[in-house]
Parts: sequence; C-alpha cells; structure tokens
Amino acid sequence: MLFEDLPLSPPILQAISEIGHTTPTPIQERVIPEILRRNDVIACAQTGTGKTGAFAIPLIQLLNKKVGDGTEKSKLSVLIVSPTRELAVQIEENIKAYSQHTNIQSGVVFGGASMQPQINMLKSGLHILVATPGRLLDLRKQGYINLDEVEVLVLDEADLMLDMGFIDEVQKIIRLSPNLEQRLMFSATIPPKVQDLAKSLLQDPEKIELTVNSSAAPSIAQKLYMVPKQDKTELLLYVMRNVVKDKSVLIFRRTKFGVEKALQSLVKNGFKADELHGDKSQSDRTTALSRFKNKEVNILVATDLAARGLDIDTLDFVINFDIPSMPEVYVHRIGRTGRAGSVGTSISFCSADEKTYVKFIETLIGEKIPQEVDHPYPLEKNAEPVVHKKKGSKHKKGRKGSGSKANKKRWYK
Repeated sequence: MLFEDLPLSPPILQAISEIGHTTPTPIQERVIPEILRRNDVIACAQTGTGKTGAFAIPLIQLLNKKVGDGTEKSKLSVLIVSPTRELAVQIEENIKAYSQHTNIQSGVVFGGASMQPQINMLKSGLHILVATPGRLLDLRKQGYINLDEVEVLVLDEADLMLDMGFIDEVQKIIRLSPNLEQRLMFSATIPPKVQDLAKSLLQDPEKIELTVNSSAAPSIAQKLYMVPKQDKTELLLYVMRNVVKDKSVLIFRRTKFGVEKALQSLVKNGFKADELHGDKSQSDRTTALSRFKNKEVNILVATDLAARGLDIDTLDFVINFDIPSMPEVYVHRIGRTGRAGSVGTSISFCSADEKTYVKFIETLIGEKIPQEVDHPYPLEKNAEPVVHKKKGSKHKKGRKGSGSKANKKRWYK
C-alpha cells in the first residue's frame, strides 16, 4: 500500500511526501483507516514503528475538512496526552510537519517550563493540543483550556503513563472531557491495568496488535557480556574504545545516581557524553537531547523514564549497563536502535546477581542472547552473587550501660 491509496487530501499527501515517506508502516496501514471511520482504537506496537503518524495523519485529515480556509477562530478539537515532556514535544513536531500545508493550528504544553508563553499560545487558539497530564490540569484549573470542546482524546504510551503514576490525572482528564466523540489509546504493551483503563474509556474499540509485545526487532543484533559487577565500568570503557568507537550509543542505567556515575567515568576518560534523567531541568534535558541528535556528543546516558519514546535517528548502539528486572523494559530499551528498517546493536552487561533477569528476558523474547566471551573482564562460570551481610552490633546481647550497672536514679521514669 502507498499513502496515495489512502483517502487523504492533497495537502496532507504533499506533506508526507516532503517528509520523505511513500509507504505507511504496518501500524499506520491498519490504524489510519479505522480512525478515518471514526472508530475508537486501542493499538499495540513496538516503539519505532510509526505510531505517532498512525494517529496524527488521520486526525489531521478529519480536522482539515472542518477547518477549511482557517478564517474562524481555532477551537480545541483534539487533545493528545503524553507521559513525558520530550515525547510531547516530539509528537507536536510531527503534527506540525504533517499539517504544514493546512490551516490547522497545533501546540504543546508541559511542566518544567515557563507557563506564560504556553498561556499566550492557548489564547491565540488551537485545533490540536499535545500535553503532559500535570501541566494540562494546571492550565485547565486556571481557565486557559476548555476540555468541553474536545472531541477526540488520544492517550499515547498508555503503559508508561500508568507506570509513572498518572492514573488519577488521566481519569480526571477523561471526566473533564464530557463531549468526546472518539477515543484512541496507543501503547507498547497492554498489561492488565491498561486493559482496565481501555474498558472505562473506549467504546467498542478496534483492537490492533501489530506484533507480539515481547519480540525483539530482527534488525537488532543482541550481545551479552558476563562480567563481575565491580568491573562493569572498566568493561564499559573497553567497549566504548574497541566496539562502539565514534558511533552513537544510548547507555541505560537503573538510577539517576548510576547515570551520573557513568557519565563522570566517560568524561574523565575523554569521551563526549551527556546525561538524561528526571532530576534534570527541562532546559538541560532539551539541550542534552539536542546535542546528541546534532552529534555534538555521541554518547547519551539515561534512565528508562527519561529515554522512553525518544525518536533518535540512526542510533547505532544501546548498552544495558544494568539489566532491567522487568523483561518488557529490555525490549523497550533495545527498541531505541534498529528503528524503521535500520540495523542496530544492543549490548548488555550481566553480573552474577542479574543472571535471573537474563533468563526472564530470554523466555519473553523466545531466544537466547548470544554471549560475547572475548573481552578482558569475564565472569567466572559458577560465580555467585556477592551477598552483603549486615554487620550486627559489636556489643554482646543483654549488655547493660554503666548507668544501669550502677543502678543510678534517672530524672525520667
């Protein structure tokens, strides 16, 4: 199928062509017709499969018919809720690209940035708003957003939204949008809590599940390095010098402290790197991502929440410095590379206490991850996890203080 085979108007087809796309991705091929038929949809597909285009293109098509020449004041018709600032900005950039030859007005609001420019933008009028939950509710409470007018609600990365604890905010947004005519949910996975939300929000939805959630993209070469935990940093430096070299790499660490520690080691050893985690200000996060995309640095160290949904072109490597405890997270992580038909490599460092996590991952993806044995920090085959025992008190049980021994009277009873 070509985009020209879909019932899309010339201005939208022109924009798609100028972006460089000719054929819809599989998720777009299945979702776009359903949205154009005004059906509710719950769609599940791996990251990097074109989910944003799957809802943006048909919604712009439907809106374009209503907006016409753009002489009337813009009325908020489409609300897209996204869990992270970076993803919200990315979605709005895509919408602007797809709607560049129409009179559709779009904008984005998110926390961690000045509210006044966002208020000014809202006052000028929008057809499509992309928002993070907290900032959306703040602006609505202050009277700058009227959710009564919203006809289409899109929840993007629904599983991440719930993982981040936004369930109350999402339910409130749904309650405050009484005139919805169409509801769309997109998610990388559909665990029970996403299913429950879908039941309460969607009406007789079309369920579109493109692939098994658990499969790793075939375009990603996976490698596993078994390594003692204390040697992981040295192994990282070895891999950066001998495997990655000057290619682009996204390194995942479990915690913000871990991100900062890895960054310090890399910078100290002459590598060009930056970091991305939840404690960074919005301007710092935007700058770090921009530097990485513009190839000012070739290494980005991040936590899972900071990196979910990022659209990074031609990412060569993903390194799992820490093996994730949830196997689905592994699939999301390595899905950052090998996107849209390109080839990528994932490298995972596994210490003795993470072997169980690897077993869970291999069970989920249905394949063994090939081990790389030719490196200077191998883990002994039968190595056991290091157990850190808590040291007990140096005092003997039943030991009395000198005051008790002397049977002294105390001022308190």
